[in-house]
Amino acid sequence: MQMDLQAGIKKRKLAHKWENAIKNMKRHWQLYFIILPPLAYIIIFRYIPMLGVQIAFKDYDLVKGIWKSPWVGFKHFKNFISSYQFKRLMLNTIGLSVYQVVAGFLPPIMLAIALNYMYNEAVRKTVQMVTYMPYFISTVLIVSIMFQVLSVNGLVNKIIKLFTGRTIHFLGDPKWFKTIYVFSGIWQNTGYNAIIYLAALAGINQELYEAAIVDGASIWQRIWYIDIPGILPD
Repeated sequence: MQMDLQAGIKKRKLAHKWENAIKNMKRHWQLYFIILPPLAYIIIFRYIPMLGVQIAFKDYDLVKGIWKSPWVGFKHFKNFISSYQFKRLMLNTIGLSVYQVVAGFLPPIMLAIALNYMYNEAVRKTVQMVTYMPYFISTVLIVSIMFQVLSVNGLVNKIIKLFTGRTIHFLGDPKWFKTIYVFSGIWQNTGYNAIIYLAALAGINQELYEAAIVDGASIWQRIWYIDIPGILPD
């Protein structure tokens, strides 16, 4: 009897909560309407595609499709790990990731600090626009630009040939792949990533700079003792 009474109380409380929620939604329907587009975007393009992840655990058949293909568990993972190319693939992947992190860490910070000390507003805005514009270029165009610049008859090889009389096959020599891949990414993303550091620099108390100038601190000292600590995470 007591359990039935507690269950009834819980049901009434739950119904009361739902009633309050519905009333709140009706009262503030404009806010919920604004939330709908981004919510729909996240569900459609972020969560629904995740259903395709199950293909990694199935023996996929094009005719049967994802849902009707038979489950095979970790069969594909075992085949990949036991493959003779597994070690080389993992080392290349890890090495490329470390290379990207190490090489791409400083350029956005250096660019942000340089822009922060540019007192000519027109030059500053021009440099900022030119540096973050590559971020909006598609990967296809980036590859096309790299091909035109680094091919045997490209701009870089013409300059090298002018001074040395020889050319370098950048796109045909495997040893150049990591460097081209990493630095093309740095060129594309540095300007956009610098915006984050510029925002952090804008939040630094200007009185610190004034006090440092009064004390005779050089620009390098201001960068080392004010700017860098100011953009570092707490």
